[in-house]
Amino acid sequence: MKFTAEQIAGILEGDVVGDPTVEVSQLAKIEEGKEGTLTFLANPKYKPFIYSTKASITIVNADFEPDEALSTTLIKVDDAYSAFTKLLEYYNQIKLNKIGIEKPSFISDSSILGDNCYLGAFAYIGNNVKIGNNVKIYPNSYIGDNVVIGDNTVIFSGAKIYSDCRIGNSCVINSGAIIGADGFGFAPNDKGEYSKVPQIGNVILEDYVDIGAGTTIDRATLGSTIIRRGVKLDNQIQIAHNVEIGKNTVIAAQTGVAGSTKIGENCQIGGQVGIVGHITIGNNVKIQAQSGISRHVKDNEVLQGSPALTYGDYNKSYVYFKNLPKIVKNLNELEKKVNGNN
Repeated sequence: MKFTAEQIAGILEGDVVGDPTVEVSQLAKIEEGKEGTLTFLANPKYKPFIYSTKASITIVNADFEPDEALSTTLIKVDDAYSAFTKLLEYYNQIKLNKIGIEKPSFISDSSILGDNCYLGAFAYIGNNVKIGNNVKIYPNSYIGDNVVIGDNTVIFSGAKIYSDCRIGNSCVINSGAIIGADGFGFAPNDKGEYSKVPQIGNVILEDYVDIGAGTTIDRATLGSTIIRRGVKLDNQIQIAHNVEIGKNTVIAAQTGVAGSTKIGENCQIGGQVGIVGHITIGNNVKIQAQSGISRHVKDNEVLQGSPALTYGDYNKSYVYFKNLPKIVKNLNELEKKVNGNN
């Protein structure tokens, strides 16, 4: 699909400097731009590339003035980065704008699909499922019995949503994600064996939640595992049974959260963080990558290390840790001197 500079400027409320009829059909980095592509310049360190780029159109800030002749048509906007992000969203909407039901696929007679939905081939929709308007469910996805999915949600290929789970509006569930698998519940018996504890709860994703590829969110033993509005989970994250994650919290890849832990709002959690069960993490907490959290955390704390310390204490301690061999050597020499004097 092709767009002219004039059309793109209309979408972005920008001004064209150059040929308004030039067309583009692809996006590119400014240093890799070629004819027929659109790019942007927001970071000043990339400014030299605007004079050599072969991109047909470049989005720039309104105050940009070239020092040399340009071969690219400019679209001037208030904020080039935000404008390009808006364009990416628009492009993605067009690319993903599929409607209809592909064959073969299975839809239970007791299920309800909203308007303008897309169901890819080999997708399965179980009994009593309710799917909202403009939902996209890509091939090889599984939607279990009694699931509810809100409007404008996208479920990519191979995602699995187990029975009784609830998915809000405008959510994105990426390929390989599993929502509602059984929590890790086993009880030892007198034979030294483990008996499975039935997991009869569900998972609730509120609106505007993003779930990364390969991420697993376990259903609650009783009640619900709850992911609040605006939460963003990266790829390959494990969220255990009865966990609750507060609004607008973001968690990076390979983090694991054990059962019944409560995480507050607006937290930022780095990759490969391990969080024990049955603790509470406050609001606005920042946890650095590869940290281990084994205690309750107050609002606004910044933590690092395993077991995690406050960020300042960790940095101070690390200075000593790096010099530990030298410190031990000095202590041994001091001990010899003291013992020699005795």
